[in-house]
Amino acid sequence: MPRVIRDLAVYRHGIRHDVSDLAHAWRSVVDDGGFLWLGLVEPTDSEMAEAAHVLGLHPLSVEDALHAHQRPKLERLGDTLVCVFKTVFYDDATSGIETGEVIVVCSPRFAVTVRHGIGAQLADTRAGLEARPEFLAHGPYAVLHAVLDTIVDDYVVIAGELEQDIAEIEHRVFSDDATSDAEDIYLLKREVIEFRRAVKPLGQAIDAIFTGDVPGLDPALVPFFRDVDDHVERVADMVDGFDELLTGVLQADLAQIQVRQNADMRRITAWVGIAAVPTMVAGVYGMNFDHMPELHSRYGYAVVMGALLFTCSMLWRRFRKAGWL
Repeated sequence: MPRVIRDLAVYRHGIRHDVSDLAHAWRSVVDDGGFLWLGLVEPTDSEMAEAAHVLGLHPLSVEDALHAHQRPKLERLGDTLVCVFKTVFYDDATSGIETGEVIVVCSPRFAVTVRHGIGAQLADTRAGLEARPEFLAHGPYAVLHAVLDTIVDDYVVIAGELEQDIAEIEHRVFSDDATSDAEDIYLLKREVIEFRRAVKPLGQAIDAIFTGDVPGLDPALVPFFRDVDDHVERVADMVDGFDELLTGVLQADLAQIQVRQNADMRRITAWVGIAAVPTMVAGVYGMNFDHMPELHSRYGYAVVMGALLFTCSMLWRRFRKAGWL
């Protein structure tokens, strides 16, 4: 088997039958029925060419499977359904989101899953399906549902992680710490936008399953796809809320910065006002006139200093009462 084939098997009535290679698996399906499930990870051109030759894949589906960084979509090519989904991985260390991609090519006789990047470990999805042969017996579109359900479940988990991050940054913004969190808010907003790009188009892709004529789709699977669609809509609403909330938090953070700057300016102005009194008096008495009041008095220095202290104290109390100090 090529290096990138993670798993290959033929399924009849939901029961797995191991096969030696792709060509043998396809002949087994043609001769004895059932369907095959081929799992690939970042295949090369030659490896996808082999799969296309054996299974008769449409050139556009091969192109989609080879080239990642596409928008989530669902497209019908003849009797084949090509689905592109974004996988999302949350890095706890950096609180960042990284995206990958899963392409599922389905027909009534086969399911090909191609994974690019990280996230959505489909080996667990396959094992979970094989433990439910009654569901797997619905055919290749049961594989499509299972893959989609796995990806959307990851979305729900990541939405919860983002919600915690936003709650934490809200607490920091409205705490008494005189720090700016604008950079962290901006970075988190970028992560939310990246998440939105994975989630928002997915609802339209799933809707196409309900409204389109999908060859070989068991009607019994439609309610399961509707359930996944409900989860996608819920996550999409959460993402919209996150974006709006972060915009408000960013504005609140900037407003608090401005308030703190105004408070600093008031304090500086108050102290300058207090310092202006002794500066003015010292400037007057430094003019060396002969007939200055109390200049030759024995108690002149004490009187002037007392007057300065009294005046500065009164100013300090007024500024303190006004909240400037």
